[in-house]
Amino acid sequence: MTKRIVIVGGGFAGFSAARALLKTLPPDSGTEIVLVNRTDYFLYLPLLPEVAAAVIDPRRVTVSLPAALPGIRLALGEVTALALDDRKLTYVDPEGTSRGLEYDRLIIAVGSVNKLLPIPGIAEHAHGFRSVSEALFLRDHVIRQVELAAAADDPAERDARCTFVVVGAGYTGTEVAAQGPLFTSAIARHHRELDGQRMRWLLLDLAPKVLPELDRRLSRAADRVLRRRGVEIMTETSVKEATTDGVLLTTGDFVPTRTLAWCVGVRPDPLVESAGVATQRGRLCVEPTLEVPGHPEVFACGDAAAVPDLTRPGEVTAMTAQHATRQGTLAGLNVAATLGYGEVAQYKHHDLGFVVDLGGAQAAANPLHIPLSGLPAKAVTRGYHLLAMPGNRIRTAVDWTLDAAIGRQTVQLGLVRSDEVPLETSSVR
Repeated sequence: MTKRIVIVGGGFAGFSAARALLKTLPPDSGTEIVLVNRTDYFLYLPLLPEVAAAVIDPRRVTVSLPAALPGIRLALGEVTALALDDRKLTYVDPEGTSRGLEYDRLIIAVGSVNKLLPIPGIAEHAHGFRSVSEALFLRDHVIRQVELAAAADDPAERDARCTFVVVGAGYTGTEVAAQGPLFTSAIARHHRELDGQRMRWLLLDLAPKVLPELDRRLSRAADRVLRRRGVEIMTETSVKEATTDGVLLTTGDFVPTRTLAWCVGVRPDPLVESAGVATQRGRLCVEPTLEVPGHPEVFACGDAAAVPDLTRPGEVTAMTAQHATRQGTLAGLNVAATLGYGEVAQYKHHDLGFVVDLGGAQAAANPLHIPLSGLPAKAVTRGYHLLAMPGNRIRTAVDWTLDAAIGRQTVQLGLVRSDEVPLETSSVR
């Protein structure tokens, strides 16, 4: 009798789980692997800031799931309910049809969604940064604001359109703010009307420094790069209210702007809490083997799971792509082990460092905890991304080369409207 393994989510964790299962289970194992995902592609999130800054083509960060995972059955849709006791889930396909799916083994890898804070006007006037459509919208929006500023006669309007506010100085927000001045400079170069016009970029965070997750030395290195590019770094500061005309800061200052990029962070997908089992801060409680207690047929990994960190007793692993990728691989291997192929193992991983691309020739990296900045860090950063990407490596490298040699294209594509990318908590899988 065929056994069905269902994976919910095709991000770093879900993709890695599917790939591990394909490599481990023999063709005659009598198993069917079904991947439920909203899109037919895996999204390489770390390069979205370069999509928004027109450095690389948006197709470079998307890898076809059917092409990369031959043998997997893709079920396009968004899971709306998990019935663990019945070993069944419900999902809605892109045409709105609700469908049921039974399973013998389940891997929950739904990932995370935008973190919203109860700030007036944020949902209406800010845009997140968790999808290709959001990155494309920001790209078009920034180009449009600069072009509208070039046509404006009112100096106040021109200044507002040339002011860009990024909230959140973590990895994503810092990279967006770092790429921003280079991007707007490239756009303004084609508009003589903007000669001498200041392109103002602000980076806000309640933390006392940029990249608060990093050690002080590398945080300072990133801070220097941003400030040299003219980015105004406002630590221990956030948005108190957002309006059509600008943002009111917690300092009491009002900043006229038409651009508010929300990069504050993420929280676990709300689907997790509907599973009816124990959670910790919105993440499924799991054993070190990634098994959900009380449900030996269910495993969870990535941002959806509160995985005990065996390298730091008493803590759980951080919500990072590095952990998600390795946990997804282990989840796939452990599911295969429950079917008789291999042995169940516990998750234990020491952090190998990080990379942050700061645009141009600048980056900050900490490979194997060796702090690097400047060109060495840039080489490590791009090398890491090329190795970590499951596809499109040559195309991405070509885009980087073209950007360095002939510059970027600064045209609006007009593919995404503002109302198509509201700041909400819908799943990103």
